[in-house]
Amino acid sequence: MTGALKEINSDVFEKEVLTSDVPVVVDFWAEWCMPCKLLTPVVDELARGYEGKVKFAKVNVDNNTELATNLQILSIPVLIVFNKGKEVTRITGVNPKQEIEREINEALK
Repeated sequence: MTGALKEINSDVFEKEVLTSDVPVVVDFWAEWCMPCKLLTPVVDELARGYEGKVKFAKVNVDNNTELATNLQILSIPVLIVFNKGKEVTRITGVNPKQEIEREINEALK
């Protein structure tokens, strides 16, 4: 899954994210969310840039409400960085690519 943005759901969240051998950035979004749509090309570009080092995944909160509730997703878009099965940081809203990269790099130290 590295290098490409993969749509996942609650059925595979543990396997794809929590037990991953590499860090994972999960983009929580919804179809109706215009800021989410603005963030998508940035996340796609980041996924290509971190290929082989970090996995990127997307979770539609409308289709995975229980997972969103369990992770206390209160607003979207939000990117959550997971490392070794633990949440490391959250990046809420539409941010410039450089800011997101800085947050990801800081979280992976």
